[in-house]
Amino acid sequence: MSTATAKTDIEDVVLAAPDQERLSALLVGQDRPPRPSALSASLAFGWRAMLKIKHVPEQLFDVTAFPIMLVLMYTYLFGGALAGSTEEYIQFLLPGIMVMSVVMITMYTGVAVNTDIAKGVFDRFRTLPIWRPAPMVGYLLGDVLRYLLASAVMLSIGMLIGFRPEGGVLGVLAGVALLIVFSFAFSWIWTMFGLLLRSEKSVMGVSMMVIFPLTFLSNVFVDPKTMPGWLQAFVNNSPVTHLATAVRELMAGNWPAADIAWSLGWAGALMVVFGVVTMRLYNRK
Repeated sequence: MSTATAKTDIEDVVLAAPDQERLSALLVGQDRPPRPSALSASLAFGWRAMLKIKHVPEQLFDVTAFPIMLVLMYTYLFGGALAGSTEEYIQFLLPGIMVMSVVMITMYTGVAVNTDIAKGVFDRFRTLPIWRPAPMVGYLLGDVLRYLLASAVMLSIGMLIGFRPEGGVLGVLAGVALLIVFSFAFSWIWTMFGLLLRSEKSVMGVSMMVIFPLTFLSNVFVDPKTMPGWLQAFVNNSPVTHLATAVRELMAGNWPAADIAWSLGWAGALMVVFGVVTMRLYNRK
């Protein structure tokens, strides 16, 4: 049988078949598209996260209005009492409150994962011929833009009320970059909880129970030297304390090698431990 005759016979069968069978026959008769790379699949899911913000822009409340409220409230409520003036206190407070705000909004990664599971979207993701961690990495990449936006908003409002980073642009960029790396790794904790827990309210509840003590029991607001000795032992070894100190010093024009190393070390440990656990849960879900 010639190639032309065989092709004609296939077309006749396709045209006579129902729509679903016709589609299947056409797909079988053609080459499959190439499998997307790990990077392109992750970026596609990251873009999906951005589109969700586009359609529901009020999701940005936690990275715009909330950070502004925190900066203004803590500066003008406690600045005079803790540092003698708001101008002095904002130099100490802003890097720390920026760390606190960005770390707090990492919880929404887990909420987004849990929401997609509840809607059944996640089951569809798992059947796609893509790199397995791509949906998870996509969630985290989408949230990186939220972290950058929150940092930009807080730096802008801080500059307006007197924050002057002696490290200049490079110091600020280095501090923000370190914060983004740590937050990306920290978000893996909430992806795990997003897979484990049954509802988004449960994810938020557990997240708050972890984040609030971790961020408030740190040097974000005050120097730990004023705390009781037993509390200093915890605060001085907190990952948030190391991160806040590193960001603060970088923006001040210094190079806190020890705190940078601790922050990157915590980030690596969190990513390895919770990344592995998350992917095991994802594969078994």
